[in-house]
Amino acid sequence: MAELDLNAGPAAAPANLAGATRAELRATFADAFGLDEKKARMRANQLFRWIYHFGVTEFDAMTDIAKEMRGELSARFALRRLNMVERQVSSDGTRKYLLELSPGVEVECVFIPDVGRAGALCVSSQVGCTLNCTFCHTGTQALVRNLTAAEIVGQVLAVKDDLEEWPTAGPVDERDRRLSNIVFMGMGEPLYNLDNVAKAMEVISDGEGISLSRRRITVSTSGVVPQMAPLGERTSAMLAISLHATNDDLRDELVPINRKYPLDELLDACRNYPGVSNARRITFEYVMLKGVNDTDAEARDLVRLLKGIPAKINLIPWNPWPGAPYECSSWERIEAFADIVNRAGYASPIRTPRGRDIAAACGQLKSDSVKKRASEVRREAAGV
Repeated sequence: MAELDLNAGPAAAPANLAGATRAELRATFADAFGLDEKKARMRANQLFRWIYHFGVTEFDAMTDIAKEMRGELSARFALRRLNMVERQVSSDGTRKYLLELSPGVEVECVFIPDVGRAGALCVSSQVGCTLNCTFCHTGTQALVRNLTAAEIVGQVLAVKDDLEEWPTAGPVDERDRRLSNIVFMGMGEPLYNLDNVAKAMEVISDGEGISLSRRRITVSTSGVVPQMAPLGERTSAMLAISLHATNDDLRDELVPINRKYPLDELLDACRNYPGVSNARRITFEYVMLKGVNDTDAEARDLVRLLKGIPAKINLIPWNPWPGAPYECSSWERIEAFADIVNRAGYASPIRTPRGRDIAAACGQLKSDSVKKRASEVRREAAGV
């Protein structure tokens, strides 16, 4: 018996082109239809624009492609969206989506209105996580697998559908955008899936498709130091560091990857991040935990730690989840901490918690996915 691909859809389902890069679309036309390089490129460019600029889900809508070719595409390929298992809307307008990638494998992403220029989508790069940060609910879910580039792009397509943001004709009017920023701050550690993150960014930032500037795409890492320079070189993404402590002893506890890549190595990598400047500052994320990391002394230590790095500091009120061993710092304590950082010359906005009532806030994401043994999936697929 052939090995079952756990990432694939049903065996009879045609290959899905939604999420494909330009290069993959060119290869599809060359391989499936025997087109030469020039014609394959032309057809790929047409498909790319229909899929990512107009958001079509049927080949028949592609009016500048010959009817016969549209018929052949429909017979052999599909433009499927990820299956939306659940959609929740917070009292503050935040939207959380549970999307099915394959049978029994689900991931969450969150759209937050009025963040960035218009609204930000927090996408996931893995199902589950391996980092076990003690304050983060996602870290309590074991890693199932990396997302493919198409699945990362698929989150964006699904949310643009829900926001009804696709233009009906012509170029996008920037004033009509509801989704203006992408942040890789959902489930998983993006730098443990850098190839697929970089590939997805090619699609998301392409000017003839979704067309989001790379300066509006931020990748957050807990500190996978060896992959930070490659991230900057390959993607030119804005960088965010999940910091949360000013000394190695505490960070070892809160963010265990610090035991492998301690603060001095992490901050050296920040100083040398490709393109870092006052115009392209690194964001340092600092969750506020009552009695753990929120003293005036730690605020001053934070200022000293980041000296010489073009930076801004996001102070994040901790978001509770069942069974967590922490409490959020009081608002007065957070403001006092922020005042010290501000007076040292750093922008230190306090992030307003969004989507807490639907467990969509920072650190609260956790799907119900369970990694199954391949034999179990085979039995289910066979109806046994």
